Amino acid sequence: MEYITVSAKTLDDAITEALVQLGVTSDQLDYQVIEKGSAGFLGIGMKQAVIKARRKEEVKEEKPEPELLKEDISPVSEPEKKEEEKKETAKKENGKKESPRKEHVKKEGHRKEPKKKAVVKEQHVSNGPEKKEVELAKVEACTIEACEKFVSDVLKAMDMTDVKVTSVVDEEGALSIDMEGSNMGILIGKRGQTLDSLQYLTNRVANKMQDGYVRVKLDTEDYRRRRKETLENLAKNIASKVKRSRRTVSLEPMNPYERRIIHSALQADPAVSTHSEGEEPYRRVVVTLVRNR
Repeated sequence: MEYITVSAKTLDDAITEALVQLGVTSDQLDYQVIEKGSAGFLGIGMKQAVIKARRKEEVKEEKPEPELLKEDISPVSEPEKKEEEKKETAKKENGKKESPRKEHVKKEGHRKEPKKKAVVKEQHVSNGPEKKEVELAKVEACTIEACEKFVSDVLKAMDMTDVKVTSVVDEEGALSIDMEGSNMGILIGKRGQTLDSLQYLTNRVANKMQDGYVRVKLDTEDYRRRRKETLENLAKNIASKVKRSRRTVSLEPMNPYERRIIHSALQADPAVSTHSEGEEPYRRVVVTLVRNR
C-alpha cells in the first residue's frame, strides 16, 4: 500500500489523523516522520508536523491441515490388513453367521454418531462496566477561586505567566476552566496527557474545598472539542472495519473520558458492541461484531 502524507499542528495530531484516514489502530500503522514540527516563538516560525503513513501489510498464516483429515486419507498399514484377513477367516471356519437382522442391529449399535461441531462463543474478559455518572454538587464560589489559584500557580511554576485563566459552570454543572495564551502545546502534552494530569490535580483541589462531588474540566485552544471529533471519526472507521472483517478490534489505551466518547459514538450502531478491558492506565475499548443468533 502506498504512503499517504499527513500534516498537523503536532506529531501526535498527525499520527491520530493518519489513523482516522486509514481506519486502523496504532499497532497497524506504519509511518515515517518527515518533519517533527515546532511551535516557534509566540507563534512565529511555527512548523507543522508532517508524516508519511500507510497500513501495515498483514501476513497471512497458512492454516495447518486438520488432524482428522490427515487420518481419513492415510493408507491402511500392512499389519492392519493382515489382522482383518485373519478375523474374516476365523468367522468362516466357525460358521457362526449371524442373522441379517442381528447383524444389522449390531452394526447399528456400533455406528458412531457423527461428531457435532462445537460452537465456541467468543467471550471477552471485562473488568466491569464503566462507572455510572454521579450527581454533581453545586460549585461554590470558594471552590472556583481555589481552582483558579491552583492552576495559575502551576502555570507560573512552568514559566507560563502570560496565560489567561477563565472559569464558568457549564450546562452539565461542571466547572469548566479555559486557559488562553501562547505556546500552549506544552500544556497539552502527548495525546493530552499533561492537560489530563493537571485536570486530575485540579479535581482533587475542588473536591477538598466542599461537600459533594465536583467535576472540573480543563481545556485550551479548543483541544477537547477537536479531540472529541477525532475520536468519534476513529470510532466510526473502526466499526466499519469490524463489519467488513468480522473481527474484534482493540483500540489503544485511553482515559475514562475518551473511552466514554467511543462508547457513545457507537451506542446507536446495532451491528457492533463495545466494552472496556484492562486496568488503568492501560484500559482500552474493544469493538465487537454483534452476531445474529
